[in-house]
Amino acid sequence: MGEQIAFIGVGRMGSGMVGRLLAAGHQVAVFDPNPEAMVPLTRLGAWPADSAAVAVAFGSIVMTSLPGPDTVKATAAIVAREPRVEVFVDLSTTGPAAAQAVAKMLAPQGIAAIDAPVSGGVKGAASGKLAIMASGPVDALRRVEPLLAQLGKVYNVGEKPGLAQTVKLANNLMSAASLAIACEALAMGAKAGVDPAVMIEILNASSGRNSATQDKIPKHVLNRQFDFGFANALSFKDVRLCLDEAEALGVPMVVGAAVRQMLSITHNLCGPDADCTEMVKVLEAWSGVTIGAEGEK
Repeated sequence: MGEQIAFIGVGRMGSGMVGRLLAAGHQVAVFDPNPEAMVPLTRLGAWPADSAAVAVAFGSIVMTSLPGPDTVKATAAIVAREPRVEVFVDLSTTGPAAAQAVAKMLAPQGIAAIDAPVSGGVKGAASGKLAIMASGPVDALRRVEPLLAQLGKVYNVGEKPGLAQTVKLANNLMSAASLAIACEALAMGAKAGVDPAVMIEILNASSGRNSATQDKIPKHVLNRQFDFGFANALSFKDVRLCLDEAEALGVPMVVGAAVRQMLSITHNLCGPDADCTEMVKVLEAWSGVTIGAEGEK
């Protein structure tokens, strides 16, 4: 018989992870502020709860996949009032300060806090191929590791709360930086008259290749779909958290500050619902070119 799990936040990432847990035979109660998000999971066997508090009372393990630190801390406050809960696993990207605050909030109630941010996108969540960075008490991590293994590969970062979040923020900064520099390079190539598809092929056979040139741009930009599935607003949030942490640690991030500015500009020009790949539109507007199927303006 599987574990009884409460899962709070079943958006694009959370729904894929819940699907994996259900397929592995676990019983899962779900809650999301958007009731429609729970419908597909209900069909798969999840139990839809009317509130986070009702879901949390379902099992001894609570998992969350939420947009940011404030929602995670609010959920942790609900968890702290439920005597049945033993382990709280946050799969969101919240930053070390939030992870430490959650651990401090739950410790007096005897609830172990695991921060376990993930990387791998919507496809990775659905296929169980996420990279999961986890930090927290050894015994608690050992207990939930079989669950996390259903979602992807688990990397134990250490016992100190927030260590996994530090690694995740660094990863997301590097991912955003890769996209920003690739957009600039491709805009230059397009302005000079280079076919963007040919340029991408060359870059991916050369030392400039990165996650943007290998995945985001060829699959989601050149076809003008801009549907990678990760919001620019979330990337902006993650990079802000990363730079805040770096400042607190006394680590200068000159390049990171420029990436944050590009994300801010994209947010202002393309709107709060823009996909992260729409950053390319900023460079296109500035350069007077189109990178992809439409050719030069």
